[in-house]
Amino acid sequence: MKSTRTTMLAAAAASALLLGVGATSAQNAAPAAGETFSKTCRVTQARNNAIQKQEPFKAFDNLYYVGPCYVAVWILTTPQGHIMFDTAQEPFVDDVIANIQKVGINPRDIKYIVLSHGHLDHVGGAARLQEVTGARVVAVAEDWDMIAALDGKVGNRDPKPNRVPKRDMVVKEGDTLKLGDQALTFHQMPGHTPGVLTTEGIKVRDSGQTYTAILMGGGGYRGGLKEAEQSVVTADRVAAIKGVQVNMQIHSWAEPAGYPGGGVLERSFKLKDRKPGDPNPFVDPVTWEARAKAAQAGARRAVETEKAKAAAPK
Repeated sequence: MKSTRTTMLAAAAASALLLGVGATSAQNAAPAAGETFSKTCRVTQARNNAIQKQEPFKAFDNLYYVGPCYVAVWILTTPQGHIMFDTAQEPFVDDVIANIQKVGINPRDIKYIVLSHGHLDHVGGAARLQEVTGARVVAVAEDWDMIAALDGKVGNRDPKPNRVPKRDMVVKEGDTLKLGDQALTFHQMPGHTPGVLTTEGIKVRDSGQTYTAILMGGGGYRGGLKEAEQSVVTADRVAAIKGVQVNMQIHSWAEPAGYPGGGVLERSFKLKDRKPGDPNPFVDPVTWEARAKAAQAGARRAVETEKAKAAAPK
């Protein structure tokens, strides 16, 4: 059953659109009955920069969402400093910085910025945030090369040329990062990009309980038999990671029809509406396992599709 808040927001947004009233954020921009807020960010209003503004929220006692609507930016806090995952892109970096401050975090207390993969929507804000925070920036070698190639080019949301961060920490499969009460393990899982970085072993807390989270740097492949075969390897490796209770999605949405149970925004509304004793809606190991199995099956189908294309008469 949809929460009262979600239903009211959807109805208000639909009315505003019918009346031609300009929306200013994702929270009041669900454009049609039955369409999720996450889909609004990704599909219906993907190029509407104003709608991408998003209020930050606390998902767990030590985990905050500070990104715009369509792409996630997470901050994991520790007593010895904080870890940021991804940075969004311009023109949203001012909003990300403002959101960090809104949740009471001093940007200078961020010690590491972990880049999940080298696409602009995830790394485009890294140069400014590297300067603002003084943090070390973390990526795998192949995606550092991708990031460097973005320098000076023009992206799809901002007319100004891209700025990229200074090449900093290069991590590889099995490397670890320890900060405060966190001990993270990095996995290189190519497919979506040559150097997708998945972070395992994130510990998040809620009302005295500790849960294990994962941030998977990107799934699927972008065409080609070799890439499809690599996606099988990656999907199998992801499925082999056990004990995942929380999926820190790198987008507020997850194709093809949203992450079952809701994307980041849907779960944030459930979180706000929950009553004492209710579970945290971001804790969902069943959905994670089901999606991991579905990714394995999808990767194998992709290989068969690519083989069929290669065998087809030219």
